[in-house]
Amino acid sequence: MDKQHKYKDDHRFKIANKEALIGCGLAIINFVWWYGFAYGLGDKPPEEYQYIFGLPAWFFLSCVVGLVVMITLVTIVVKFFLTEVPFEDHPPNEKVGDNDHDS
Repeated sequence: MDKQHKYKDDHRFKIANKEALIGCGLAIINFVWWYGFAYGLGDKPPEEYQYIFGLPAWFFLSCVVGLVVMITLVTIVVKFFLTEVPFEDHPPNEKVGDNDHDS
């Protein structure tokens, strides 16, 4: 079996690709959240800013609340959507040592 075909059939690559897309999706959500609040609310003269806990509202919502939202989303994704994948080259149902007939 050639190397490229072996990688194509390996279930770990499907899992890794799915999880990479989830990670990219989280990064896009983070950027859209940050950009939307930072430039949506922060596009005024400073005299017109509203303040939350002494911080401009655009900064508080984009950076402080955004951080809490992203920590929550990443925690949910890690807990419910990501799977542990073994690094060994053995199929998932094959036990290590099943093909050890050399000894």
